[in-house]
Amino acid sequence: MVQALILSFQSGVGANLTFTGIDNYTRLFKDPTFLTTVKNTVIYLIIQVPVMILLALFLSVLLNNKTLKFKGFFRTAIFLPCVTSLVAYSVIFKYLFGQDGMINIMLMKVSLISEPIQWLTDPFWAKIAIIVAITWRWTGYNMIFYLSALQNVDESIYEAARIDGASAVQQFFKITIPMLKPIILFTSITSTIGTLQLFDEVMNITKGGPGNATMTISQYIYNLSFKYTPDFGYAATVSYAIVIMIVIFSIIQFKVAGDKNE
Repeated sequence: MVQALILSFQSGVGANLTFTGIDNYTRLFKDPTFLTTVKNTVIYLIIQVPVMILLALFLSVLLNNKTLKFKGFFRTAIFLPCVTSLVAYSVIFKYLFGQDGMINIMLMKVSLISEPIQWLTDPFWAKIAIIVAITWRWTGYNMIFYLSALQNVDESIYEAARIDGASAVQQFFKITIPMLKPIILFTSITSTIGTLQLFDEVMNITKGGPGNATMTISQYIYNLSFKYTPDFGYAATVSYAIVIMIVIFSIIQFKVAGDKNE
């Protein structure tokens, strides 16, 4: 990290680097591609992370139900996507969201659409496809944390709440959520960090396109280092922009969801 920090104050082509002070950092605010990648990454973050966490919570509560049969099968099936080969998973989603893919075929069969949606070539729908893909991959991972925590909650707490007349919804918001608060904070922070570093899904499904409509900050760093004329100094500067964003979002999450008495 120290070497990357030193590198961020240098500029040049390939290994021919010269010290330029804070020029790379001021360049960030004037770089339209960087600003676009920040916007794209933040869109993924504010939509995908809350949806994924709520879905993981909902699934963990369902799978914690003692009357549910085949719980082992369902847990494995939901967790399986996060250990699936990245290449295989990307190919599957690229096929599903293709113009002649299964998503369009199913939507047209039930008459929800009259013509195929350009999932991977329309800027709006391409973002939706990426969000769906990463939600599918990582929901099960977060669900396991919540499920493990739920299994350590004393059942007598829920029994007392039922005796007092609390509904299932009231139990969820008054008991389950507060009891899982530390785990929710942990998964929120780790999911935020993961989304700010998002690279693989975008690179394999849309390659950042159409145009730069789905490009993330991490993909821009890759392009600066290996695809465009190599500019390792500026790439290091963009990398530190991610570090700063991670710190800012983590502090916000601690302030909002952390224990006020700590």
